[in-house]
Amino acid sequence: MNAAKRHEIFTRLREANPNPKTELEYNSPFELLVAVTLSAQATDVSVNKATRKLFPVASTPEAIYALGVDGLKEYIKTIGLYNAKAENVIKACKMLVDLHNSVVPENREDLEALPGVGRKTANVVLNTAFGQPAMAVDTHIFRVSNRTKIAPGKNVLEVEKKLMRFIPKEFLIDSHHWLILHGRYTCIARKPRCGSCLIEDLCEFKEKVE
Repeated sequence: MNAAKRHEIFTRLREANPNPKTELEYNSPFELLVAVTLSAQATDVSVNKATRKLFPVASTPEAIYALGVDGLKEYIKTIGLYNAKAENVIKACKMLVDLHNSVVPENREDLEALPGVGRKTANVVLNTAFGQPAMAVDTHIFRVSNRTKIAPGKNVLEVEKKLMRFIPKEFLIDSHHWLILHGRYTCIARKPRCGSCLIEDLCEFKEKVE
């Protein structure tokens, strides 16, 4: 795919949704960090249902740490893998209190040192909470990048690096959200909704579905 076509794709995505946002609900970088950690292999809808009960009670590292693992589990037991996630969130809260004055760090190295925080989670926090150009490649972005040929790659890291290189700078901050939403609602896994896709004529997917 050439640069002009990529530019037009993101121009259209921006025109359709000028201020894209994550569907996770949060009011602070810490709440976002917790929500993204909980969202691994779970839907944003299920995470929001849990955090709507959790965050009014505990929305700081100290407050969640005070709940303890068992206390936290009570709020998140409707989310997949909640046992491991509770352990990780509690450990991460302890590290934030002890090492970072309860403030979420704004750099990848410190974020990825937190239990339960991998490269993808760190990228979401850097991009969404702190406005840094970072690309969190989830299953939706991986699929859209390969299917459209915006940034084809064999693995998540390869796709991430290509997207960071290929996407014009003016679109970089918001492109993560546009691609996720496009994959979630239009370029869906089983049967993409090509007929209602605003970039269908630019997409290089050979098996388009009407």
